[in-house]
Amino acid sequence: MTAAFIDIPGVRNFRDAGGIGALRRGVLYRSGSLHTLTEEGARKLKDLGLRTVVDLRSPFELETWPDQRYGLDHESLNLPTLPANRGDLDRPWPEDQAGLYTFMPETAGPSLSAVIRRLADPEAVPVVVHCAVGKDRTGLTIAVLQSLLGASDADITADFLLSNLGLGLDEGPIPYIDETGSERLSRPVAAEHIAASLDWIRTQHGTVPGYLYSHGLTDADLDALRANLSA
Repeated sequence: MTAAFIDIPGVRNFRDAGGIGALRRGVLYRSGSLHTLTEEGARKLKDLGLRTVVDLRSPFELETWPDQRYGLDHESLNLPTLPANRGDLDRPWPEDQAGLYTFMPETAGPSLSAVIRRLADPEAVPVVVHCAVGKDRTGLTIAVLQSLLGASDADITADFLLSNLGLGLDEGPIPYIDETGSERLSRPVAAEHIAASLDWIRTQHGTVPGYLYSHGLTDADLDALRANLSA
C-alpha cells in the first residue's frame, strides 16, 4: 500500500485513497494542508487533474495557514470536521486521541454529508481531502468514504496507519507548533483509533449509511457517490 504515496513538494502525507474496495485510483486523494505547497508541487497537482480541494480545518486554521494555489483553478471547500471553537459545544474537544476518535463522529456528520454530496458530482473529481497533516480528521473522512465503497475494516485500517509513515511518526511522537503558536506533540495513529470511530457510528446508527441518513443523505446520494468513484 506504500505505492499510494505521491511526491507533491510542500505537501505532507499525500497519497491516493483508492485501490481498496471499489474505490478506483486517481479520483480521491488525501493529504496534509497545502499551506506550504511549492510551485513544483502545484504543477504536479495540475498534472493529476485536480478539480476540488476539501479542507477539513477550522476557519482559524485557514486564516493562519491558508492553502497556496500558484494559479491552480480548483474549487476550494471548507467543511470543518470539528466545531469552529470549543464554545460551540457543552464540553471541550478531547486532548487525548482515544477521546478524539469517539468525539469526531459526533461532530463530523454535517461535514461528511457535504463532502459526499460534492464527491457525487462527476465534475468534482479528482478531489484532495485534507486537514492539517492528513491524519485524524482526514483519517475519519476517508475511512467513511472507503467504507461506503465496500472496503473492509482491515483495508481501511491499513490505509489509515500509513499516515504514521507519511508523517515520520512511525518511530514515535514529534513536536510541532500549532495554529496558536503553542508547542504540541503530533502522536502516531493506532488501529484502535479508527476502530473506535467506526464502532461509535455503528453503535449509534447501526451502519455507516445509517449514520449519514441521520445527517440528511439519501440512498440516491450514496448511489451517486458510488457511481462516480467506483472502478
